[in-house]
Amino acid sequence: MNAVSSNANGPVLAAVLSEATYARFAREVAKYPADQAQSAVMACLSIVQQEQGFVSHASEKAIADYLGMPVMAVHEVTTFYNMYNQKPVGKFKLNVCTNLPCLLRDGGHALEHLERKLGVPMGGTTADGLFTLQQSECLGACADSPVMLVNDRHMCSFMSNEKLDQLIDGLKASEGKA
Repeated sequence: MNAVSSNANGPVLAAVLSEATYARFAREVAKYPADQAQSAVMACLSIVQQEQGFVSHASEKAIADYLGMPVMAVHEVTTFYNMYNQKPVGKFKLNVCTNLPCLLRDGGHALEHLERKLGVPMGGTTADGLFTLQQSECLGACADSPVMLVNDRHMCSFMSNEKLDQLIDGLKASEGKA
């Protein structure tokens, strides 16, 4: 799939998604009845994010074209779910649950502690590109609060300031930045 942009010399064709990406899309679409390809939209968004780190407007359009659905319908899915990055993020995306049950059990304090430790506001990315700090809606582990999700995959529970410091220091050390 190619996107057309322009510069001073006229239109320029740029590849948005690779053939390997489209092959992965095809495997996902094959799981659904032929007239329900749009059911694979979340899988396609996840594939793009795995490969590119975020879901751009150009990739949303490519997905929409591939699945035969309006671009706005793909964008609605991208913006509804917290797991899809709409812009580049740090190597470690930290989502701290700030839904009411977690707020009542120090979720807000955990977010404030991370803002201070990382030196970025909620929604920001550290200057070294290592961490992006976000708030999150319910992660489904209210009894374990404060909870957070690292890179949309790893749930961390009972995150005291000490455990938050250990997590950040450990992630930095894993990157040789301690």
